[in-house]
Amino acid sequence: MSRDARWQELLELLAAHGRLDVEKAAARLGVSSATIRRDFDGLAEQQLLVRTRGGAVAHGVSYELPLRYKTARRASEKQRIAEAVAALVAPGEAVGLTGGTTTTEVARALAVRPDLGSGSPALTVVTNALNIANELAVRPQFKIVVTGGVARAQSYELIGPLADGVLGQITLDVAVLGVVGFDPVHGAAAHDEAEAAINRLLCDRAQRVIVAADSSKLGHRAFARICGTDRVHTLITDAAAPPETLERFEEAGVGTVVAV
Repeated sequence: MSRDARWQELLELLAAHGRLDVEKAAARLGVSSATIRRDFDGLAEQQLLVRTRGGAVAHGVSYELPLRYKTARRASEKQRIAEAVAALVAPGEAVGLTGGTTTTEVARALAVRPDLGSGSPALTVVTNALNIANELAVRPQFKIVVTGGVARAQSYELIGPLADGVLGQITLDVAVLGVVGFDPVHGAAAHDEAEAAINRLLCDRAQRVIVAADSSKLGHRAFARICGTDRVHTLITDAAAPPETLERFEEAGVGTVVAV
């Protein structure tokens, strides 16, 4: 197992349990205790955890796995979801993309669509995610609009009142949301309240809203509410989504698409 793979696994375990013991982590990953100690020291240097005697604890009270360590999770499912989302976007539309690993895959799927290879512009993309803007800025067929704001390290998203000013002046055809949780009753949610507020503004400016979420996000709640279920037009998820959960979304008025 590579160092990056170990670090991702350790951070995911820490996010789930809040605390890790060196010996137990070594047994879980099938490596030596010395390797885990070096990994903990490296992660502590990046302020991604706090070292303790014999182990490590999550950095801070509220722990969220940074975006760069989420990219490998459910990668194939996210790519299929992204392709299904991209297929719903028409040439010439204005599209809002929030931050996140799934919406990053949506940006990549849009970038390789052959029918979006011409026009002036073929697509307008509005995003508060620095990594998405960076990937699409080299595509001359896309007009890229980036909100202002303060960068949030965990998600590369710009947040705060500076972003409000930009979003208040635009109109979108579709907003694509990446979420931490999406529940038929409680709606779409994120970890961070400032991030959720910007995502909510994107929804408010859009004619239709698509939630792009793998099955692990469905039926779950998170701290900061983005919008109610009644604001979402379409949910695109993967084949592992429980049929009964999809039925509940349909009953709530959300069209569901399973990307296979």
